[in-house]
Amino acid sequence: MIIGVPKEIKNNENRVALTPAGVAELKKHGHTVYVQATAGIGSGFSDAEYTQAGATMLPTIEEVYGIAEMIIKVKEPIEQEYKLIKKDQLLFTYFHFASSEPLTHAMIERGAVCLAYETVEKTDRSLPLLVPMSEVAGRMAVQEGAKYLEKPSGGKGILLGGVPGVPPAKVLVLGGGIVGTQAAKMAAGLGARVVIMDVSLPRLRHLSDIMPQNVTTIMSNHYNIREAIAEADLVVGAVLIPGAKAPHLITRDMLKLMRPGTVVVDVAVDQGGCIETCTPTTHENPTFIIDDIVHYCVANMPGAVPYTSTLALTNATLPYAVQLANKGWKKACSENEELKKGLNVANGKVVYKGVADAWGLEFNEVEDILA
Repeated sequence: MIIGVPKEIKNNENRVALTPAGVAELKKHGHTVYVQATAGIGSGFSDAEYTQAGATMLPTIEEVYGIAEMIIKVKEPIEQEYKLIKKDQLLFTYFHFASSEPLTHAMIERGAVCLAYETVEKTDRSLPLLVPMSEVAGRMAVQEGAKYLEKPSGGKGILLGGVPGVPPAKVLVLGGGIVGTQAAKMAAGLGARVVIMDVSLPRLRHLSDIMPQNVTTIMSNHYNIREAIAEADLVVGAVLIPGAKAPHLITRDMLKLMRPGTVVVDVAVDQGGCIETCTPTTHENPTFIIDDIVHYCVANMPGAVPYTSTLALTNATLPYAVQLANKGWKKACSENEELKKGLNVANGKVVYKGVADAWGLEFNEVEDILA
C-alpha cells in the first residue's frame, strides 16, 4: 500500500503521525511510505532520519495527498485540506466528527474512508488510541490550570499546592476516566485538595481505593456540581461519550456561582465541550475570560509536548496502521472488531451512530459497507 504522512497544519500542532521507526516497520511489510518534508521536525525527527528508515520525502502536502492510498495523520483535516482528499482514500486520524458539522459534511462529500482513532474500541470498552493522548491531556490540564491560576494570567493568584501555613488550591475534576484520573493524580501530587466526580459508583469506588488521601470522590449530579464549583479554584472538564458530543455539565448561568479568577480547563472541547461557555482555542491564544472566569479550551493540548505525545500516540497507532496497510481497510475492519468500530464515514455514508445523531444524518450499518 502507498502510505502518506502529511505535515500537521493545525495551529501549533507539532506532533507527527509516524516516526522513523514506524516507517521502517511499514517498509518491512513491503509498503511504500511518503512523508512531507519537515513533518517530523516539531517532534524532534529530521528528514534524514525518515530517509534512512526508507521513506521518500515529498516537498508539499498536495503531493502527499495526491499519491497516497492511506493518509496517516494526528489531527482532523482542516478546511484547506478538504479539497486534497480523494474519493475512497483512507484517512486514519483523530476526527471528532461530533464536534464539527462542516468536517462531517466535507468527508461525506469527498467520499473518503474515515477511520477515527477516538472510536477504535476494545471489547472491554476501552479506547486504545485515545488513552495515550488522554493521559497527556489529563496531566497537562493541571499543569496549564496551575499556570493560569497565577494573577498575571487572570487567575486568583493561588499556588496549587499551597505552602506551610497556607491552604492549597481546591481542584474539581468532572469525569473519572483516563483524563480525569490523570488530572486528579497530578493535582494531588502537587498538594492540591481534589474532588473527582463521576456518574459510575463502581468507578468512584475504584478511584477511592487508588487515590491518595487528598482526593475525595463524589457522585456526579447537577446539585453536587453546583455545590462544588462554588468552592473550586480550578475545574477540569474530563467527560467523554465516545464518538458523541459531550454533555454540558456547567452551563452559562452557573458561572456566576464561581468566584472571580477561577480557571476552567475543558479537555472535552474537541467533542463539543462539557462547559457550555467553552469554545476551541489555540496554543497561540489559549484562554479567554467570561464573567471573570478564565477559560482554557485548547483543542489539541498534547500538541504542546510533541516529543512525548508523538511517541505515546504512535506506540498505540502503529499496529493498527500495519493491519490496515497489510489487508486493506475492508478486510482489516471485517476481521478486527476494534478497527470496525473506528469507521465513522465511508463511501459517502455515516456508519457511526454518535456522528449521525449529532447532526441529524442518516445512519448506515457498518456491516452493509463492509459487505
